[in-house]
Amino acid sequence: MTKPNPSLIGIVSRRILAFSLLAMAIQIGVVFADYWFDDDKLSVLMLQQETETLSSAIHVRNGIASFEPGHELSERYLDRHDRDGSIFLRVRTASGALLYSNCTTECAEHFLPLSVDAPNFWKREIQPGKPFSVAGGQTFERAGATVLVELAILKDPNGFMYGALLHEMFDSMIVPMTVMFCLVIGATIWSIRSALKPVAMAAAAADRLDPRDNSARLPLTRMPEEIARLVTAVNRMLARVADLIQSQKLFSSSIAHEIRTPVSIAKMELSHIDDPRARNAERDLDALTHILEQLTSLARADAVDPSAYQAANLSQIGAGLAEAIAPFVFDHDKSLEFVDEGTPAVTVIPALVENMLRNLIENAVKHNPPATRIVLACGPGATVSVEDDGRGLVDLPEHHEDLGYIKRSGQIGLGLKIVQRISELHDAQIAVETAPDKGTKITIDFSAARCDGMTAS
Repeated sequence: MTKPNPSLIGIVSRRILAFSLLAMAIQIGVVFADYWFDDDKLSVLMLQQETETLSSAIHVRNGIASFEPGHELSERYLDRHDRDGSIFLRVRTASGALLYSNCTTECAEHFLPLSVDAPNFWKREIQPGKPFSVAGGQTFERAGATVLVELAILKDPNGFMYGALLHEMFDSMIVPMTVMFCLVIGATIWSIRSALKPVAMAAAAADRLDPRDNSARLPLTRMPEEIARLVTAVNRMLARVADLIQSQKLFSSSIAHEIRTPVSIAKMELSHIDDPRARNAERDLDALTHILEQLTSLARADAVDPSAYQAANLSQIGAGLAEAIAPFVFDHDKSLEFVDEGTPAVTVIPALVENMLRNLIENAVKHNPPATRIVLACGPGATVSVEDDGRGLVDLPEHHEDLGYIKRSGQIGLGLKIVQRISELHDAQIAVETAPDKGTKITIDFSAARCDGMTAS
């Protein structure tokens, strides 16, 4: 199973994701190092965050402030005094009224005197190094009341430093960079989709190109400069391919036409020779003439001009062909019946449709025993069929990579190839029903070529 090609959006998105994550990791590392190696900045950040957390327990009722810590705050701050470290807390008003304290002499040692007016923020170092041993406080306004929360942390027993560091990383780096990352990815995908719209338009236009129209080209309107250069190169290639195909068609048609004349002369000369070998040669020349006619028909089908399509009636085409080919059928001891069940008007190339039906009838004549009954039916609807009660298709052509369509017997199977090619030119569907010694019915449905609003005459 072939692995599908990756999309451009997927490639660019993955690369942006990889480089964004790398940039995020580098930036986080830089910020981490900036805080980690600056004890003063990190300790200030820690005190600010922890005192702000404690301020959530401040309540003001009837103009009177109080400090009411819950169980979680008590566990985190208040009940920690041991040899591994200590946490001392004092909450007071701006005037010095004490709201809460879990220390006595330690408060006097580490905190500001109660007589000092409450500053917005203060901090002092108790002992240098990590884990931090610092004291500080921060003032908060609650319902008109000014409250100072003071905190002394000795040896940081609860790891407040790491919490402050992670909080800063999350708030200042991870959240804004994630938002920016999502915006960049979204803008990139939108930009790529917008930039690739002309490519999608060119691909859709390429799918709509009519292979029968040698002048068909991809549009260049509203194309960015880079894509326009690619489309221009593709159009130049299409022009060269069209010239090559046209030359090949003309060569095939010319060869078939030029060979037909000497073959006719040779056949005429053989007719004057009274010898069985001359009759054998005549049959070989007839076969060669038939192949040349088929090659000419195939070249004509490949050289179709789109302007040759016109509204036509399948019944009229079938009736005219039946009248013209009847002598050939009767000369080979076969019978031909024409059945008209009514057909609508269709947009076709009448000469090619007649050629297609002629090939089907000639195949039925040449590959079936005497007394075979052949029926050419038009309708019902936009269908035509050729049916016989002969021996069935026992020598269907198969596609050969180098030689084209070759029958199992070794003969070139051009008749059905011509039928297939003409059907493709009209978007017609071919259905084959065959069985050994029970005959063959080949039906061609021209519904896709039907002219809406027109009726058969």
